[in-house]
Formats: sequence, C-alpha cells, structure tokens
Amino acid sequence: MLWFSGGALLLALAMIVALLALVLWQGGASFWPGSIERFARLAGPDSMGEVMALERFAPDDFWLEAHDAQVRERAASEQAASDGLLVRRLVRSENFDLTGRHYEWVADCELRGRSQPPWALLLERLGAGRLYAVPQALLLDGEPVSTGPDATWQAFQSRHAAALSRRLQRVAIEDHEVGRVNARIERARQRLREVALEHGQASAAWREQSERHDVVVAQASADYQRLLERIEALRSENDRTELRLTAADGQSVDVRLSDIVRAYPANRLDLSGRMGVYLSRWWEYLSEDPRESNSAGGVWPAIFGTISMTLVMCLLVVPFGVLAALYLREYARQGLLVSVVRVAVNNLAGVPSIVFGVFGLGFFCTIVGGWIDQEFYAANLPNPTFGKDGLLWASFTLALLTLPVVIVATEEALASVPDSMREGSLACGATRWQTIRRIVLPRAAPGIMTGMVLAIARGAGEVAPLMLVGAVKLADELPLDMSDWSGSLGPLPTGPLHLQRSFMHLGFHIYDLGFQSPDSEAAKPMVYTTTMLLIAIVVALNLLAVAVRAKLRRKFGGATV
Repeated sequence: MLWFSGGALLLALAMIVALLALVLWQGGASFWPGSIERFARLAGPDSMGEVMALERFAPDDFWLEAHDAQVRERAASEQAASDGLLVRRLVRSENFDLTGRHYEWVADCELRGRSQPPWALLLERLGAGRLYAVPQALLLDGEPVSTGPDATWQAFQSRHAAALSRRLQRVAIEDHEVGRVNARIERARQRLREVALEHGQASAAWREQSERHDVVVAQASADYQRLLERIEALRSENDRTELRLTAADGQSVDVRLSDIVRAYPANRLDLSGRMGVYLSRWWEYLSEDPRESNSAGGVWPAIFGTISMTLVMCLLVVPFGVLAALYLREYARQGLLVSVVRVAVNNLAGVPSIVFGVFGLGFFCTIVGGWIDQEFYAANLPNPTFGKDGLLWASFTLALLTLPVVIVATEEALASVPDSMREGSLACGATRWQTIRRIVLPRAAPGIMTGMVLAIARGAGEVAPLMLVGAVKLADELPLDMSDWSGSLGPLPTGPLHLQRSFMHLGFHIYDLGFQSPDSEAAKPMVYTTTMLLIAIVVALNLLAVAVRAKLRRKFGGATV
C-alpha cells in the first residue's frame, strides 16, 4: 500500500508537471518570430510563410489524385527510399485575402526549391490577418515616393509611427469623446422620461425639461459634428499613404500604413531584433483589445474581467460563508436540523456548475434585476439596466457556487481553536460575541483564508455559469471606466464603476478560441498563451491569499488549520 500510494502521488504530480510544461512551452513560444520561407512548386503558384510543424505521412488516393503526374512520380520515388512515408510541413501562409486560407500543408515532393527571401516582410494587420510579401513601393496619394525593397522599408519606418499615432487619435475620439457626447444625450433623454413618468407630458415640469433636453441635444449634435470632422480629417490623412507589396504568387496588394500593427523583415532580424518583436507582441497581448475574432491582438479586457469578477466574488462569498459557519459552529444548537444543513451544504458543493448558471440567469438577472429596473430605472426601459447578464450577477452566481467551500473551511478553522480559549475568555467576563471577535476569529483567520484560496481556485476557472450570466465574446466597455465620474445609472450614482456591464473572461476566451474560431490552427497558439495567462493569474491571486494567511499564522501561532 505504501508503494501504491507513493506511485499514485508520483503519477499525479508527473501529469500536472507535464501539462504545465506543455502549456508553458507552447504558450511562451507562440509569440517568437520565426523565419519566412518561400516554397517554389513544380506546379501551381508559389507560397511563402512560417513553418509551424513537420511530419511524415503516407499519401492516400485523394492526395495523389489532387497532384499532377510529376508530383506523383517524385512521391513514388521518395516513398521507395523512405519506407513509404513522405515529408510535409505545415506552413502558416496567412494571406487570407489573397488565397482564402491561413495554413497549408506543403510536401517536399511538390517543390522545386525552398529559400528564405532576405526582404520577405511579415505584416500584422488590423483586418484580414497576417500578410507575407516583399515590399515594392511606398505610395503617397497613389504615386510612388520610393521603390525597391530597401528604400521602401526605410520610407515605411519613417512614416509608420505617425500613421499609427493618427489612428490611435481617431480611435480615442470614437471611443471616448463620441461616447461622452452620446452619454450626454442619453442622460437628457432619461431625465425627460423620468419627468414624463412622474408628472405626465402635459405638465409644466415636462415642458421645462423638454426645453432643457432640446438645448442639450443641440449642443451635443454640434459637438458630434465637430468630432466627425476631426475623425474624417485623420482618416483622410491616413488614406494617403500605402505600402505596395508583392506576394509569393505574384499578386500585388496595397495596404494602408495605418492598418499595419507591426511589420518586420523576419529573415534579416538578429537575436536582439527577434527579442524586440517578441516583447512587443507580449505587451500588445497584455494591454490591447482583441481583434481577428479574438485570434489576434490582446486580451486586456479579459484580464480585467477575470480579476474584477474574482475579487467581487470573494468580497461577496467570504462574509456570507464566515457568518454561516459562525452560526453553525458557535451559536446553533447541535442536533438533527444542523446536521441536515451541513449535509445540504456538502451536497451543494457537488451540484454541476451549469445549474448555478441557470439559477443565476433566472433569479438574479430576470427576477432581481427586473425588479430593480422596474423600481429604479423605469426611464431606461425597455432597455434593461440590471435585468440582464453582467459582472455583478456573475459574481453573485459564482459566490453561490463557492459558498460551500468557504463554509466547510471556516467551520474546520473554528473547530481548530481550543475550547480552553473560549472558556478562559468567558470566565474573565467577556460576552460570547467578544470571545468570538477577539479570540476565535483571529486564530481561525488562517483557515478562513484557506477557504478563500480554494474559492479563488474554483471560481476563477469556471466557464459554464459565466456563459449564461455575464461573459461575452467581446465587450465594448470595461466595467470600470475612469473617464466617467458622472455616474450614468440614474438614482444610483456609481461613478466609474459599472457592475451591470457584461465582461470578458479568460476562461470563456479559451473556449471561444478553441471551439468557435473560424480557423482552429490559427487560434491554437492563442489558446495555449491564454491558458498560461489564466493559470498565472489564478496562481498570483492564490499566492496573495497564501501570503496573508502565512502572516496571520505567524501572528497567531497557536492556531492550527
């Protein structure tokens, strides 16, 4: 039994280490820039891209029929020399707008040659994915200002930063300034509707508010028109400059400089250049919004949503869990009813998480949220404010999901405090509550933190309930908007905090990439990277809770958990 138990533990540890090693290797290497190879085919157009994998395969009849006689003849010759197997490479060609594919398999028997063009560029674009091509000219108002790969690359580097700056200015105006103008109009509409509901449209108060509404709308419309003019000026300036490139199959494509997120000559980079591209990709991943159906860009909204949801969940579940455990252990008379409650709590921990999601959708979103909208936000109806999925209801749902964990851990922590401490405190004249507050709770705090750690570990990785009560594929706004201190929730001034908004979550992001992406191969590197990031965030939150627990243990060294 000793060897059997030790072997089972070793096997479990090996599986965990292997899984973490796979995630770290695949996730950490996904942003490393590789070399670009050009594949010259015996028949058909040439292609260019990064080699992602190499394998040996046995061609079937379908593969042979798809190629001409020369390729079949070379395939038969290579099979005879290599035990019936051929070599092929998975190439990330990515010129989707030109070829209609992101990846392709290229067998050696199809090729008349391979090379690494010195001026092959990799362009990461806002839309249409990556582009592998050779620069030919830089165009200004349709006329070339530089020709040739070297001169074109130098001209591109001198102008790209300014084009990106103008694009970022345009995006900031569209997202923030235009949003504030729309918020002013919406608040004026809400106030007018509130007066209409309270006094009626025939009242003097409504007419006065209507005049104010018209003034606000007129001023906002004028501001909106000025913003549109600024946006159009920035867009027109960016439309003037384009980069002309030639793909491996000979097709020519023009790309606006403002649509290029990043470009680099992969085959001319040294180690420091590759490290610079690698770090810039990581910074983009951690700080930017996603693009390309979440398969490119960053995951900052998902990082923020995961951390904020987990913290709000902890703020909700820990007080309720501790109070429930305190009552069951310190106040309730032990008997059949308390035993039934404990059994119910333990059984609640085994309920499938999707059941909690259905409950959260039906109770929190529909019933509680609908009541709040009817009582406090009638002016916003039929558009719901709280009667829909959002960060607050997702946190409540996961708080219910993790509540049994906190209750059980807290009860164990309370039971670990010696009864002699309670009796000594009561003998000195302290009340029961004073004993609990000053003697029991401080020494049970490490165990309570253990429950919090377990709640974080389970709640941060749950996905099924979030699909029903708050998590979305792409969130236009974060739950925390530091540019909005006016509080746009009517009777509840919340400032920049908007817990009623939907949010992105790393777990849901992984599900969306793995199962909803239009191209699974293109999304696979992001799946590993996002998985690694989610594990890192959960570990960081757990380490924070463990550090607090260790500090409490040192302070109250007599308690055991």
